[in-house]
Amino acid sequence: MFNKLVSFLVLFVTALPGIAQPREAIDFNGGWSFTLEDDLQFRHADFSAVNWKTVSLPHDWSIGFDFGEQYPAGNAGGALPGGVGWYRKTFPLAEKDKGSHYTLHFGGVYRYAEVWINGKYLGKNINGYLSFEHDLTPYLRYGNEQNVVAVRVDNSLQPNSRWYTGSGIYRDVRLEKRSPIHLLRAETFITTPEVSADKSTLRVQTVLNQAVSGKAGKLQLKLQDKNKKLIAEQTLAFSGSQFEEEISLGTVALWSPERPTLYDLNISLLDNNGKIIDELNYQVGFRYFHFDEQKGFSLNGKPLKLRGVCLHHDLGALGAVFNKSAAKRQLLIMKNMGVNAIRTAHNPPSEEFLDLCDELGFLVQNEAYDMWAKRKNKFDYHLDFKEHHIDDLVRFVKRDRNHPSVFMWSIGNEIREQFDSTGIAFTKNMTEVVKKLDPTRPVTAALTETNYEKNFIAQAQALDVLGFNYKYFDYDRLPTEFKGVPLIASETTSALQTRGVYDSVHDTIQLWPASSQDKFVTNGNSDFTVSAYDNVAAYWGTSHERAWLEVKKRDFLGGIFVWTGFDYLGEPVPYPYPARSSYYGIVDLAGLPKDVYYMYQSEWTDTEVLHLLPHWNWKEGESVDVWCYYNNADEVELFLNGRSLGKRSKTDDQLHAAWNVLFEAGELKAVKIKDGKAVQEVVKKTAGKPVDVIVDTEHDRYAVDGLTDLHFLTVSLVDEHGTIVPDSDMELSFIPQENVTVIGTDNGYQADLSSLSTPKRNTYKGLAVGIIKKQEINNVGKILIKTNIIEKEVIIK
Repeated sequence: MFNKLVSFLVLFVTALPGIAQPREAIDFNGGWSFTLEDDLQFRHADFSAVNWKTVSLPHDWSIGFDFGEQYPAGNAGGALPGGVGWYRKTFPLAEKDKGSHYTLHFGGVYRYAEVWINGKYLGKNINGYLSFEHDLTPYLRYGNEQNVVAVRVDNSLQPNSRWYTGSGIYRDVRLEKRSPIHLLRAETFITTPEVSADKSTLRVQTVLNQAVSGKAGKLQLKLQDKNKKLIAEQTLAFSGSQFEEEISLGTVALWSPERPTLYDLNISLLDNNGKIIDELNYQVGFRYFHFDEQKGFSLNGKPLKLRGVCLHHDLGALGAVFNKSAAKRQLLIMKNMGVNAIRTAHNPPSEEFLDLCDELGFLVQNEAYDMWAKRKNKFDYHLDFKEHHIDDLVRFVKRDRNHPSVFMWSIGNEIREQFDSTGIAFTKNMTEVVKKLDPTRPVTAALTETNYEKNFIAQAQALDVLGFNYKYFDYDRLPTEFKGVPLIASETTSALQTRGVYDSVHDTIQLWPASSQDKFVTNGNSDFTVSAYDNVAAYWGTSHERAWLEVKKRDFLGGIFVWTGFDYLGEPVPYPYPARSSYYGIVDLAGLPKDVYYMYQSEWTDTEVLHLLPHWNWKEGESVDVWCYYNNADEVELFLNGRSLGKRSKTDDQLHAAWNVLFEAGELKAVKIKDGKAVQEVVKKTAGKPVDVIVDTEHDRYAVDGLTDLHFLTVSLVDEHGTIVPDSDMELSFIPQENVTVIGTDNGYQADLSSLSTPKRNTYKGLAVGIIKKQEINNVGKILIKTNIIEKEVIIK
């Protein structure tokens, strides 16, 4: 079997936004023309797209449609259309720029992207989740002549995924201007052969696009802290096209989720006069980690349980469009819950997402594939796997290997080749490729088969860490079955919840659907909801509490990745259409936490938690289950209209306090008690009729650059006392007044069929979210939020 412990001593880096001259990143997101018609004449430079729609990138054409049952991807694909779309952009270049090198970089296009420049075909990109680029230099025009980029995007073969993919150029595009002699970012790799309390070593490896002589080849390395204090600087001569150098350093601050310290590294190519020919800038994070088969995971010499969640790439009402402030909002919501690790399920994320993880302090299990040669959907990546998976894997690792957040590579999720001998060769081959490109990180895969003799991916004995999805009943046999290899719970839970819905608690966890024989639940709710008490899961999963308890008490499991941090578009288990988004999230699609969020916060943070559920609007005399999540205390006492209903506490097997209460209108209060003293209290009141809205503009926390920042307006429907009204929802209209555009709206309800791009949205259980963008960043904006009885103008600063 296995006989290895995995220990890594590494430094990781990430590209800084903005590149100084002479390397210049030209904004290329604005001024595109778009159509959903398909005609190959659109590729020609002289074609006129004057009647096409004008769009800015990133762009997802699918998200603008109403949800519908007729689309071929089905509700598992988000109940939205695919199709074929064309993009065109015209741009000039000055005569003085002749001789420069130009590359067009696409952060991600879903799917099958073909690119032309001035009518010249540049190629086709197969993988919808990976960045790619084309050299435009030989085909460009200068002076009075215009250049035309045309892109055909084909997402017509469906279903091609198990979740919503989006359609179009959904990540950033940039035009990079470089010197004819320049550094190759994909070939640049920065590591630390040594990190200790008083000494560290920085190794820089890079490659030029063409060889230079010793006289011309000078490379300057400069490392600074975030206060611009110089840590190290070296200038060295070299010849040829490859460069490698080590710099000895003294004590450096280590990177961790609690303290994500970063340094700035500048790599400059100089001429004989010391002038910069080209340069690359990186953020550097120093840390080391270790996986142990018995003790789990440690970071910087200290034990650390991975408290992770799985995240899909969509951003709710934005669809597949990547927006850095929206992603920052998601990550900070997770950070506040106590998350220290992210699994990118089940594909490469955007480059900017990893930048955020570097800066905010998240360890990232970076995942490449959801399938290999054996399909999960008729038209998925299995069609292209054998021809393209190695090239795509190389691009994936080279793109992301310089991020401090990325600490582990995953080559697949629940791959069907684990059940036959083809899994051995594929696993060995891909692991070898990854290790050659990056020997500093472990390679893993997320598996389901827990019998070694039947698991052909494990039999390859190539993976450094084995991840297992679900299989709680097999946890204790894993160390025996897979001897000598570290283990993680790579995917857990699959509990189902709708925010704000509370059905009576049952004695056992309900499985919806009950088994693999059932496609949908047979005894679900008529409104396509699931109770927010933590007591419903898909048949392969379990409750949040049980999943965490099973991992928490086993030191040999390095950590947990919960399925999922946020609800996502598509895969709406356990219901058929009109359900169109998932129920798995700890946070709903709108970014509003479900109650179980506070269970994790009470377990994963030192934040003072006291969260009481459900709301307190019921029928007189109705029996209501009351739960309370708390921490840092001995017990909780519950009061109804001033009368004590008794004290309760958590147990080794239950992470909440619980009561059964006969409803009467008024006030329900929970008091947290420590050492016999009340230390915190929370109140739920019976709400009256809605008379007003309270708006949280949620911007400063999620601001990034001003230019692309979004404002998330969380609107609460309240009574005259400011209590949220959970049972009298009404339609909100978000009406621009000055300097704002409504990007989308949402309420988190998984069966709401209105387009997420509409400026109108019903509240759901008293809440809704509007996503707003200012048109001019330096001026205030104004928006009117209106119902049939309420009008409120909101200032956007």
